[in-house]
Amino acid sequence: CYFIFVFNIKLISRNCKISFFINFFIDFFLLLTINIALKRFSKVRRIIFASFFGSVTLISLFIKIHYIALFFLKIIMAIIMCLIAFGFKNMKYTFYNVLYLFMTSFILGGFMYYLNLEYSNKIIILLIGPLILFVFIKSLKALKEIKNYYYKVSIIFSNDFHLVLTGFLDTGNKLIDPITNKPIIIINKRKMKGNLNIRSPMYVPYHALNHEGILECVKPKKVMVDDREIRNYLIGFSNDSFKLNGIDCLLNYKILEDIK
Repeated sequence: CYFIFVFNIKLISRNCKISFFINFFIDFFLLLTINIALKRFSKVRRIIFASFFGSVTLISLFIKIHYIALFFLKIIMAIIMCLIAFGFKNMKYTFYNVLYLFMTSFILGGFMYYLNLEYSNKIIILLIGPLILFVFIKSLKALKEIKNYYYKVSIIFSNDFHLVLTGFLDTGNKLIDPITNKPIIIINKRKMKGNLNIRSPMYVPYHALNHEGILECVKPKKVMVDDREIRNYLIGFSNDSFKLNGIDCLLNYKILEDIK
């Protein structure tokens, strides 16, 4: 299979049997990574068969053909491997399978290329390969779970100041104004850029872990969360920076009910 070429052609042993084994081993773990990461629930025997196909087609790397033709040949081989391993449901399903196959092969290939330069023992490289893929799967799943809580938030205030923020759905943010009974979205005050000249602010007491205080709030003119308008919310201004990278505001847990 062409993936062994991505890693480094030096990994191919002169012995054909060893080359076949190495290629089969790598293809198997690449397809297994996709099966777990994308939750395809494909049977192991299908993955084994697809890996066997990839190993048999290893010979195509040594055929003297134009590089453009070789490029399309690699894509066709990837599509066939994914169809064998995961079947066909629709074009989008197959596209993502092939895309992730390339992504995982490039990631593993980069690591194995580096290891091959640093260490000459190929057995060690092959043993480390599955560990790299395992870490990649865990990171990918964690990132996917976190990203499910990210939203695009557009706020228009009473003075027509328009603010576009990256919001995070904080299930721990259950802050509600006790007088109006409205949930509160908390944003970083510095994002206002001096446009906080809004009349009639409200002050809401809050209690956090080992901390309590008064939160300055205003009623916005309009709030959009992922292009869906939500009503009856207040905007609270915090002087503290949020710990999550790239986050400008913390959405109230009540958002879940309004954007379904």
